[in-house]
Amino acid sequence: MRRVVVPVSLSAFALWLTACGGAPAQITPAAPAPEASVTVNVSLADVGLDAAALDRAVDPCTDFYQFACGGWMAKTEIPGDEASWYRSFDEIEKRNEAALREILDGVAKDSDSKLGKYYAACMDEAAVEAAGITPIAELLKDVKALKDVKQLPELIGKLHRRGIKPLFHLSAEQDFGDATRVIASLDQGGIGMPDRDDYLNDDERSVKLRAAYRKHVQAMLELAGWKPKDATAAVEDVMTLETALAKISKTRVERRDPKSLYNKMSRAELVKANAKMDWNAYFLPLDVSPTDVNLTSLAFFAGLDGIFTQTKLPAWKNYLSWHVVRATAEVLPKKFVDEAFNWKKAVTGQAEQKPRWRRCVEDTDDSLGELLGQHFVALHFGGDSKRAATELVGAIRAAFADNLQHLAWMDAGTRAKALGKQQDMAFLIGFPNKWRNYTFDADAKQYAKNALAASMYQVAYDLARIGKPLDREQWQMSPPTVNAYYDPQRNHMVFPAGILQPPFFDAKFSPAVNLGGIGMVIGHELTHGFDDEGAQFDAQGNLKNWWSPEVEKQFKDRTTCVAKQYSGFEVQSKLFVNGELTNGENIADMGGLKMALAALRKVREKQKEVQVADGFTPEQQLFMANAQAWCGKMRPEMEQTMVKTNPHSPAKFRVNGPMSNLPEFAEAFQCKAGTAMNPANRCAVW
Repeated sequence: MRRVVVPVSLSAFALWLTACGGAPAQITPAAPAPEASVTVNVSLADVGLDAAALDRAVDPCTDFYQFACGGWMAKTEIPGDEASWYRSFDEIEKRNEAALREILDGVAKDSDSKLGKYYAACMDEAAVEAAGITPIAELLKDVKALKDVKQLPELIGKLHRRGIKPLFHLSAEQDFGDATRVIASLDQGGIGMPDRDDYLNDDERSVKLRAAYRKHVQAMLELAGWKPKDATAAVEDVMTLETALAKISKTRVERRDPKSLYNKMSRAELVKANAKMDWNAYFLPLDVSPTDVNLTSLAFFAGLDGIFTQTKLPAWKNYLSWHVVRATAEVLPKKFVDEAFNWKKAVTGQAEQKPRWRRCVEDTDDSLGELLGQHFVALHFGGDSKRAATELVGAIRAAFADNLQHLAWMDAGTRAKALGKQQDMAFLIGFPNKWRNYTFDADAKQYAKNALAASMYQVAYDLARIGKPLDREQWQMSPPTVNAYYDPQRNHMVFPAGILQPPFFDAKFSPAVNLGGIGMVIGHELTHGFDDEGAQFDAQGNLKNWWSPEVEKQFKDRTTCVAKQYSGFEVQSKLFVNGELTNGENIADMGGLKMALAALRKVREKQKEVQVADGFTPEQQLFMANAQAWCGKMRPEMEQTMVKTNPHSPAKFRVNGPMSNLPEFAEAFQCKAGTAMNPANRCAVW
C-alpha cells in the first residue's frame, strides 16, 4: 500500500457530486471505518487510480462507466493498427510486447536458439518473398491430385495434421463423464466467416460481409495462381459448401449447453453413424487410434454424410485449396498478408496492418509460448507478485465461502457440495511448474516452414494426450498473456504473469484498488465454476448434477433473470447484447465484483489507517478501479462482430451491469431509488 508523503486537507480536496435525482451531496463512506482507524487523505494517484480518466460532469448514478472512463475516452484514439483499445489489457499488452521484442531481438543473434531462429525467420521479409508459395505448393498439389471423393478422408487427416482445419476439428479433451480420462473430440467447423449466422442471415451486416468474403476468396485464389474465371467458379463452390456447413452447425448459444456437447461413442459406433466418412483413413495420417470419441453435435456429423453425397470432386478441390491458402496466408509473401488484412478490416474496421515486428512477436508467442515465457518470467515477474496474488486468491475464496453460508435460496445439502467444489478448486499463478519442451526444429531463413512445423507440433502434442492420464497442471495460455481463465473440468483458475500488472495489480496500490482490479478478476474466474455452464460440473470436473431440484430451479430462475436483463442493453442503434450468449460471463462479472467488495470489507476490519482518495472512500475506490480497468473504445464494425460472436458483453455493460445489480454500489454513491445505477428490479445469482 502506498503511504502518504504530504498530508492534505480533506476539506480542500473533498469531492462534491450531484446525488442521483437530487441536490448536491457529499460522498460518505458506505460502511463506517473501524473505531480505532485513522483517516488519511491522499490523492487518487496515491492509491492507483487515474483522476484524468474521470468525467466529473457525469452523474455516477446515471452512467458509472462514463463517469469513471469518460475523460480517458475523450482523449484516447484507437491506434490505427487496432480494432479496439482498452486502458488495461492493451496498455499492458503494449508493455509486454516491448519486453518480448527486446528478448527476441537478443536471442535472434544466437544461432543455436530455436526461439531466436523462429523470430529471425519471421522478421526476414526478403526470404519470405523469395520463398513465394513454395512452402504450401506440396499441399496444394495433394489437393489437386485427388482422383475420387473416397480419398477425401485421408487428405483431410493430412491437412488436420498440419493445423489446417477444413470441415471439422479434432482435439484431445477430457471426458465429460470421467474427467480423469482424455478422449478424442470431434467438433463442427470448416467455415471462413466469423459465425455460421453470417452465411444465413439477411440483415445488412451479413449481406455486406458475404460480399466482402466472396471478394476476398476470389483475390486470394488469384494470388495463389488461379485464373480469374477459375477463381470465380471456386468462390461459388466455397460459398455453397460453407453455407451447407453453416446450416448444420449449432448456434453459439446452443453450444453453451454442455449436455448437448457430450455425445460419446465407440470408434465402431462412429464408423457406423457416419458411413460416408472413412474414419479409419482419416485417423491414419494423424497417428492416433482413439477407442472412444465425443461428438459435440450429432446433427452436424450426420449432416456431413449428406454433404459428402451432394458435393462433386471439383468443388471439394476448390474448397480444400481455399482452406490451405486461408490457413497459411499470414506466413506467405506480403501480397497474401495484405489480402488477409483486407478481410480482417471488413470484419473489425481495423484501419492499418500491425507492423511486422508485432506480428512476429505474437506468432512466436503462439508457437513457442512457454519457451519465450521463461525469459519473460525471469525478467519481469518477481516472487513478490506471485506471493501477493496468492494472498488475494485466498481472500476472494474466503469471501465466496462466507457468501455461500448466507444464501437463503440454497439448501444445506447443495450448499455443502458448493463449498466442497470451491475448496477443491486449484489455482495456478504466473507460470507452469514444468516447462514444455518444443520438439520441432527451426530454420533462421524459412519462416513458413517453421510455422507449419510449429502447427504440426501443436497438433501432435495435443493428440498425444488421448488415452493418457490427465495433466491437471497443463496451461492453456502462455505466461506473457494478458488474460486469465477457469477450466470447469480441471476445476482450476489460471492467472498468467502477463495480467498481474497495473492497472489490475500493483503492490503499491491500495487494497481497495487491487481488489477492484485483480481481485475482481479472481472472483470472476472463481464464479465461472458456478455460472450457468460451470455449475453443471462437479468438484472433480465431471458433467454431473449435484443440485437438489428446488435449488436448481431457483438457480435457473436467477440466471434467466440475468440473461433477460442484459438482452435489454443497447450497444448500437437496434443492436442489443445477446443475454443468452453472454450469460456465463455476466454472472461471473457480477459474482467477481461482489466477492471483491466482501474481501475489501474484511480487510477494512483490520486496518488501522483508512485512505480517502480525493474524497473517495475505499468502497468507492474499488468500484472506480474495477471500472477503470474496463475503460475502452471499439470500432463500430468490431463492436458488431463482438456482439454477434463474443461471449463477453461490451465494456460499458461489464461495468454498469454488475454495479447496478449490487445494492452496495448504490449505497456507496448515494444513488436514489429508480435511477439507472439503483434500479427497482435487480438480478442476483451469487
